[in-house]
Amino acid sequence: MKYIYFLIFILFCSVSMKAQAFVYKPVNPAFGGDTFNYQWLMSSAENQNKFKDKLIEAEKKTDLQKFKESLNAQLLSQISSLLYKQQFGTDGLAEGSYTFGSYSIDIFPTSEGLSLNILDTKTGEQTQIIIPNK
Repeated sequence: MKYIYFLIFILFCSVSMKAQAFVYKPVNPAFGGDTFNYQWLMSSAENQNKFKDKLIEAEKKTDLQKFKESLNAQLLSQISSLLYKQQFGTDGLAEGSYTFGSYSIDIFPTSEGLSLNILDTKTGEQTQIIIPNK
């Protein structure tokens, strides 16, 4: 008898129970999630980012550092101009062979224009530059 009462009780309980559907709601606002999650997701991504923007790092330089870099660039430009004038004169490139440290430069005219053969004597690398005629 107990068994029958138990089955009747289970039968009535199962009829009164209701099922609920599971609903997925995305977290990311780009995929339909709540827009209030945006700031949290963005700060979490920025904290995990190991790459730094070089433009932001360049902006962090002080005015004194920027002035120093500018001054160095101007000095190096003046020195290279002086060396160029000492080696080639005010007329510019002239035919001949020149040596700068480990670089050997041969300058000669061709039918295409002025040809510069540059040879690195340490590595053996060679480059040819042709400056076209006017």
